[in-house]
Amino acid sequence: MQSALTALALTGGGWVIWALLLASVGAVAAIVDRFQLLRAEAAALAGLRAPLLAALAQGDADAAQKALDAHPGAAARALGEALAALERGPESAAAHLAAALADEKRRLEVRLTMLGTLGNNAPFIGLFGTVLGVIKAFHDLAEAGAGPEVVMAGLSEALVATAVGLLVAIPCVFAFNALQKRTRDLLSETEALGRRLGDVARAEARRK
Repeated sequence: MQSALTALALTGGGWVIWALLLASVGAVAAIVDRFQLLRAEAAALAGLRAPLLAALAQGDADAAQKALDAHPGAAARALGEALAALERGPESAAAHLAAALADEKRRLEVRLTMLGTLGNNAPFIGLFGTVLGVIKAFHDLAEAGAGPEVVMAGLSEALVATAVGLLVAIPCVFAFNALQKRTRDLLSETEALGRRLGDVARAEARRK
């Protein structure tokens, strides 16, 4: 066991840098995919708002369903479930809306966990690579019996791992926070529309 750990320590930090770069490729793909998805979802919600509010103001459930069908997306799916449950009462519609929003939240946040994990841990992974590089530099110094310039060269190479870790982590953290905010905004706007749907149902119930 000790020999295996020693062999790992003497590998240096080069492979850690490559692992971080490989992870960064996956992170970039996730960022692009989520930004495109949320941009499309926001556009669908923006197009849905006016016709849906007009239909709700008139109390026209058929027009509301047509508006939802014309602007498919996370908001339309969640509000569609609420609209379908509206005939069983506002409470049932609210429960269906909450369940649908939870499902859509899970769908929209796919891959965000990877971004958050990478953003939080990439600096530590880079530091691990630096520690391995330092160990290897001192080992090479002991083996070669050369001057401090050998250690300095090894240390400079080892510090690259920390720099790469920070370079990977910072964009991931920024993207993670931005994507989470967009997701929260989308879901909160959908919930607000769902509450208006419930208000219309309660007004109809009182008139009856």
